[in-house]
Amino acid sequence: MNDDVRNIVLGVIAAGISAALGWVARTYLYRRRLRRKQAFFGLPDNSESLLVVNRGATGPELTVMRYDVFALLELAALIKDCNAHAQILPHDTARQGFGERTEFCVGGPASNRRMAAHLSSLLPGVRVNVDAEPGPERGSFLVGSERYRVENGREEYALLARLTADRSQNIRPVFLFCGQTSITNQATTRYLARNHERLARKYGNSPFVLLLKVINSQAYGPDVVELVADVTRDAQTALPAAAAPRNTHRAS
Repeated sequence: MNDDVRNIVLGVIAAGISAALGWVARTYLYRRRLRRKQAFFGLPDNSESLLVVNRGATGPELTVMRYDVFALLELAALIKDCNAHAQILPHDTARQGFGERTEFCVGGPASNRRMAAHLSSLLPGVRVNVDAEPGPERGSFLVGSERYRVENGREEYALLARLTADRSQNIRPVFLFCGQTSITNQATTRYLARNHERLARKYGNSPFVLLLKVINSQAYGPDVVELVADVTRDAQTALPAAAAPRNTHRAS
């Protein structure tokens, strides 16, 4: 074997080794990233999860608002990426506890009974105005001492929460997407889809409650979302019997 042939053979071997090492490294990084994502969502391989949605008001059949359907699609993609499965349940048939399966609950308490139950038991520091009659306070959030009013199409708020029944690592989380309007529900799920890696790095498996603001949805849809504050402490602290809001937030 002359020097030229030997150099070619060595080059091929080196290229093969480099390609193999690159593949191993990429596979390792992919698997590590997947495991972190699965841990954050509580979705190991082939696990089951629940998508709890509100019924539309058009009849007894399961009908879901258009933007809530889009929210479900955002969540379904996340669940599939974790190699997990989802079951869709209407809010008034999801009569079960939580902790055994990860739950994604979409919709405000006015149209989602399960959301109302979660807010009452897990977030006693949050009040949502569910008055049927039109008025300036309709749909507003009271979080601690701060009130956040809805300005349809201009400035709307939503809560994104990751919660567990206790601190145990074996308890699967419940994710809440509680918006003042249906488009804010989609905006909240999209925010989670885009930012789950950053949230996982910051919070790990700890609970959190974030207040989001959807800006000018009539022009930008669910895409322009601003993080207002981490309200975990206020949301988990029970309100006094006669809570008076300190400030009112509304569009200027």
